[in-house]
Amino acid sequence: MITQEQFDQEVKSIISNAIREDVGDGDHSSLACIPENAKGRAKLLVKDKGIIGGVNFAKKVFAYVDKNLKIDVLIQDGSEVTYGDIVMYVEGSSQSILKAERTVLNAMQRMSAIATKTKMFVDLLKGTNTTILDTRKTTPGIRVLEKWAVKLGGGENHRFALYDMIMLKDNHIDFAGGITNAVELSKQYLKDTGKDLKIMVEARNLTEVREILTLDGVYRILLDNFDYEDTKTAVKLIGDKCLTESSGNINESTIRYYAECGVNFISCGALTHSVHNMDLSLKAVK
Repeated sequence: MITQEQFDQEVKSIISNAIREDVGDGDHSSLACIPENAKGRAKLLVKDKGIIGGVNFAKKVFAYVDKNLKIDVLIQDGSEVTYGDIVMYVEGSSQSILKAERTVLNAMQRMSAIATKTKMFVDLLKGTNTTILDTRKTTPGIRVLEKWAVKLGGGENHRFALYDMIMLKDNHIDFAGGITNAVELSKQYLKDTGKDLKIMVEARNLTEVREILTLDGVYRILLDNFDYEDTKTAVKLIGDKCLTESSGNINESTIRYYAECGVNFISCGALTHSVHNMDLSLKAVK
């Protein structure tokens, strides 16, 4: 998984790139009509309901733009919010507040939406032994924020990227000449490179599950687009030889049924790729 150092660097890169993209050679709207020494105060207002996400990211953005801005957080990341709630106040240079405004809102609106959807799925799994996972189906350039938001909603992160797990999916298997060949080549690769990575293998049917079970060194089997009955059969076949994960067109109507089949994990791309942003605004306080 991603290290804390990698995580922090990703966040810094996102902030610097977002401010570069949004501000360019200057916020000329503010520069044109607001004195350089003007001070102001603004509140981050919720106009929706759900789980708030991105509070700590917003603090980092404000600090990047102007380390002298004062932030007063009233509602912490991962908390339930409703219309009219005030998440935080920011006080200091009016120009600095406006320079940071859009980056803060864009990130928090999306992170809150992801956290809210994740929390809904987590609640649907209560009473089961199944954990909800995200995927790599994220917005290019801001993956760390979206996976951060999944955690805020009570979910867990799957692999962060291509570098932190060997995940043999259908195309890898077909290009490599079959499951057995793909797994054996992967084990040899790990031995040759000295890398310590877990091997996960996708199965498209029960025949492939049985083949995977003849091989050593597989950490988790991904049951892709299995129906309920085949999922139950696969879980029984696999037993405690390795972990199990379901994926493929799983939604709020079906997730509970898959969990009750006994899988350890359910991965859902919809947590990050199909959300409706939470309505938030930053308003000046007079």
